[in-house]
Amino acid sequence: MAGDDVVRLILEDHRTMEDLLRRMRSVDEDRAGALREFAGLLVAHAEAEEAEVYPALKRYKNVDDEEVEHGSEEHDDGNAALLGLLETDLADAEAWDEALEDLSEAVTHHLDEEERSLLNDARENVSDERREALGRAFRERRAELLKADCGSVDNVRRLVKG
Repeated sequence: MAGDDVVRLILEDHRTMEDLLRRMRSVDEDRAGALREFAGLLVAHAEAEEAEVYPALKRYKNVDDEEVEHGSEEHDDGNAALLGLLETDLADAEAWDEALEDLSEAVTHHLDEEERSLLNDARENVSDERREALGRAFRERRAELLKADCGSVDNVRRLVKG
């Protein structure tokens, strides 16, 4: 499969997010660094999906529009949980662990649902060529957002206040 398949790119981001969540749980890791990386990836990934991927998927008759809308709602939930962690002092171990658990639950729930529904629908109903084009658009938009520091606490606050 070619390098820009949107399903493959999204799945790669999902695995990276899971790894970063594991790193944030470990006292032996740079938890603050993992959070910075996670925040940027989560926001850029969700925004790129909503800008480039979700609207295109809605045009396919065998892709469930309700699942697309639900995915956007779950992005909002993830951003709210992310903000909770970004605003938590790492030195307060109990508060950090609680905020991290809230974030982990929101994100892993979304990743699981998206993989079982939307991504399977896209794999089955969207041509290879179209998935490649969507992947290029997704990759470009995600890169622009990461360059703009989209995971900053100020930007996440703005997204949550929406």
